[in-house]
Amino acid sequence: MGSPIAKAAWIAAVVIVAAAGWFFASPLFIDKVVDEAFEFPARAEVDRMSASERQTAMDRSTEAAAAMPDKVMDEPMGLLETPAVIARGSFRDADAVHRGAGAATLYRLADDRHLLRLENFRVTNGPKLVVYLAVHPDPQSAADVLEGFVSLGELKGNVGSQNYAVPDGIDVSGYRSTVIWCELFDVLFSSAPLAISPVDSAGA
Repeated sequence: MGSPIAKAAWIAAVVIVAAAGWFFASPLFIDKVVDEAFEFPARAEVDRMSASERQTAMDRSTEAAAAMPDKVMDEPMGLLETPAVIARGSFRDADAVHRGAGAATLYRLADDRHLLRLENFRVTNGPKLVVYLAVHPDPQSAADVLEGFVSLGELKGNVGSQNYAVPDGIDVSGYRSTVIWCELFDVLFSSAPLAISPVDSAGA
C-alpha cells in the first residue's frame, strides 16, 4: 500500500468520494417529511394573487374549514318586550359546495333597535365568514351581494341559533336579504331573501 502518508491520503480520498456520493444520492433513499399547518392567507395576499392562485387558495381554505368540527351556537333570544317581526326568510345553498339552511328573522325591538336572529341554522364552515344584510332581494352571486350591504359582524357559529344586532342608524327597509359571506375570498356561502312581514310592513 506504500508509505503511511500515501495510505492516509488514499483513505482520505475514499472518505471524500463516499461523502460526496452520499450527499448527491441520499435524496433518492431518504424521505423529507413536512407537516406544515395550513394557515389562511391574509386578505392583502389574496388581493395579489392571480385568478388561478386565488381559486386554488379558496378551494384549500374551504376544504380545511369544512374539515373542522362544527362551531355550534345555542343563543337564546333573551327577554325582549314584544319584539315585532319586520321580515323573515329561509337560507338556501349558494352552490353545490357552499350550502345553508334555517331561518333568518329581522325584529324591531321595543326600544326601536333592530336585531337579526338565525334559527335552526346551518351553513358550510369556511374561512372568515360574516353576516350581512344585503340590498339585493335575491343574491345568487358575489356581484349581487356587492351591490350594497351592511355587516353585522363575524359569524358566531356555523350551526345553531344566534342573534346579531343591527348597527344604530341603519334603515333596515333598504335591505332585502341576509347573506353568509366569506370576506377573505368574496364568496357567497348562503343567502336568505327576506319577505316583509304583512303585520309590520307599515312600521318597518
